This record gives sequence, C-alpha cells and structure tokens, in this order.
Amino acid sequence: MAIATINPATGEVLKIFEPLSDAALEASLELAQQTFEQYRHTRFTERSQWLQAAAQILLDRKHEFGELMTLEMGKTLKSAIAEVEKCALVCRYYAENAAQLLADVPVATDASQSFVRYQPLGIVLAVMPWNFPFWQVFRFAAPALMAGNVGLLKHASNVPQSALAIAEVFALAGFPAGAFQTLLIGADRVAPLMADARIKAATLTGSEPAGASLAAAAGQHIKKVVLELGGSDPFIVLPSADLEAAVATAVTARMLNNGQSCIAAKRFILVGEIADVFQAKLLEKFQALKVGDPRLPDTDVGPLATPGILQDLAQQVEAAVQQGAKVLTGGKPLGGVGNFYPPTLLSDIDPQKPIAQEEFFGPVAMVFRVDTLDAAIALANATPFGLGASAWTTDAAEQTRLINELEVGSVFINGMVKSDPRLPFGGIKHSGFGRELSREGILEFVNIKTVWVK
Repeated sequence: MAIATINPATGEVLKIFEPLSDAALEASLELAQQTFEQYRHTRFTERSQWLQAAAQILLDRKHEFGELMTLEMGKTLKSAIAEVEKCALVCRYYAENAAQLLADVPVATDASQSFVRYQPLGIVLAVMPWNFPFWQVFRFAAPALMAGNVGLLKHASNVPQSALAIAEVFALAGFPAGAFQTLLIGADRVAPLMADARIKAATLTGSEPAGASLAAAAGQHIKKVVLELGGSDPFIVLPSADLEAAVATAVTARMLNNGQSCIAAKRFILVGEIADVFQAKLLEKFQALKVGDPRLPDTDVGPLATPGILQDLAQQVEAAVQQGAKVLTGGKPLGGVGNFYPPTLLSDIDPQKPIAQEEFFGPVAMVFRVDTLDAAIALANATPFGLGASAWTTDAAEQTRLINELEVGSVFINGMVKSDPRLPFGGIKHSGFGRELSREGILEFVNIKTVWVK
C-alpha cells in the first residue's frame, strides 16, 4: 500500500509520501538509541512537564488535528475532535501519576533492604492502525515516554499526515529530538526492525494477521510485545434492563467511528421477551441515522476508511445472507463517490454458521435471540475473540454471573465498552495479550527489577 492521504469521502489522492530510505531509517534508529542513553536519566518532573505541554498543544490545536483525521480516514469531525481531547487526557493522567505508579515498592524479606524497582527498557516500536490515528498512538506513547523509554512509530500507510503531526506535538512539547519519531515505512520493514538489537520491545494494535506476524518476529528475537487485536464484542440485554438507555447506547456502541472500532458492540444478544421491542427500536434508530460528509455536524456515519474495507464488508454481508441471515435495513454499498456503507441490521443468524464468528469492521450489527442467561453467556463466549462485553441488567445476581463468566478483557454493566486512562485495556484469546493504560499499561515496557541488599 502506498503511503498516502486519500480522502475516503471523495476518493481524491491528496498527498503521496516517499518511504524512508534505508540510510534515513538507520539514522532514526541511531538517534533513538543515543537519545535513550540520556533520556533514561531524566527526572519524572522533566518528563511530566513535557507531557503536560503536549497535552496543551493537543487542546490548542484540536480542531486542526480533528480535521486532519477526518480528511485521512473519514471519522466524523465531532468524534475526531473528541479523540484529540482524549489524547490530552491520557497525557495528563500519566504526567500526574507516573512517578507514583513507578515508585520503588518495598518488600519485607530476610534482607536488610529489598524492593522492586521499575526501569525503562529502551526503544519501543509501535505499529499502529488507522481507525483512531491519534488515540492509539498517545495511549502507547504517554506511558512509554513517562517510563523513560523512547518510541518509534510505524503508523498505517493511509494516515501519514496524522503520524507526522503526532511527532510534531512531542517535538514542540520539548521532548528530546530522538524521544519519539515517526517512521514512514511499509509493513514489510517491520520484521527487519524487530531483528535489530537496539529495539527492545514492540506494541501493535490491528488485525489478527498483523499481530501474529509481529508476535512471530518478536518471539524469534525474544522480545516483549503487547497486542491489541480484533473483537466481536457482545451486547447482552436482559429483561430487567432499561430498554431506552440500552437501545440508545447500542446505536452509539455500534456506529462509533463509522463502525470501525475493535471494541464496538457487534453482536446484540437479546434475552427472552424483550427481544421484539429492542430489535424494533434499534431498527428505527438505525434507519434514522444520517450517512454523509463527515465534516458536517449533523452527519452520524461517515465513509469507511478505504475502498478495500468497503469491499470486504459488502462481501461479508452477502455471505451472511447466503448463510441464512435476514437484512432488516441497509445491506448494500451506497454507490457513487466515496466509501459509504449504510447502517445495516442483520437478524436470523445461525450461531453455528461461520459468519457468526467473524468481526464486521463497519456499521453492521448482528442480532441474536436466546431464552436464558445461560444461553446468552454461552453465545457471547462462542467466538475466537475476547476483547470487551457490554451487558444490561438491573439484577445483581445476573450482573455477578456476567462479570465472572464472560471471557473478555473488559465487562461493562449498563454502559458502553470504552477505554479510560485509569483502567487497564486489552483482551484475551484472539483479541491479543498484554494491557495498555492504567498502572498495568505503564508496567508493560519496564524492567521489573528485584533488589536485595544485606
């Protein structure tokens, strides 16, 4: 794939970038290594000041950066601006809390002194996706930089201007020149980078194949890796739920980012007698959503990021229909200019069919009906993925079972699955391993060193 900005709403090629030469890539690696040798000794107060400055730059330029994301990958402008604000939030969280999170932890042993110390690893390579061009990067970079590591970003090839803008933010904030660098390179150069001894660890958010490839390269060279991959999150609604709140949240949870989110609700599992009412209300709200120019304030759903994603989604829906699914609304690309696909609701899906196991990365929802909580939990877990789950019930016993029995990294009761700097984020099974955010996230890329002194 060419490294280029292509407007997904119009198909217009706006800017093409030349990949880094081998010599330029080597220079970036050498700068990162040299910077780390000094940067690792900076004080938390210095790093905090730089990260607070980055947060302020993000807020001051949130409209500019939001417009850039909308231009490159098609998310609505209002959601793009909110994404920039969230990036400022994660910067401030780690600027204010990293020193405490990484403070020595005393441990009582037979020594006169023993404790755990957390120290940076070195260069961390981040392989990031296009769907949240700023947030995915900042939720890695903020803790990594506060821990004393330095970062190299290999961003998705369709958001190069966002990638360069992020590097500019860190530079303007005062971080040393090699503390964070954007590498405009193709995916074929990731494995050779993992073989370089200067790179100590890596993190990837993206598809299962991309995650498997990076994990294989990391394993070959015995390097730490964190993976946040796909999801087919269940959204379970039980009879005691507040249906109006559940339906309203369901629409937001599915259409977030034009449906292109790993933690979007994708499988709506309706239990018992509420199924008819919930499905009818959901259908009504889907049909009322406005698809169009993502820059306009009244647009609910913008274009998909690339023509390939549009084609893949259309083929998935066709396969679902061939396997017995019923299309209640939508179901076909809108045609014309741009990568537009309408909000689509599928019902009558056989859970045993292959399509029920797939992730739909776009504005397509699948509705399933079951009779009991046992059946709902079994269906929710009957997928290779395990990222998040949203469940709606006011029954305390049901809530306890859902929390304990759903095989996912996050369970949200009576709310939408979301990432929050204060809470660890990540999945299990094919959704990946390791955690981002919170204390668990900053500990992923440090040497957890045991110290024993007699």
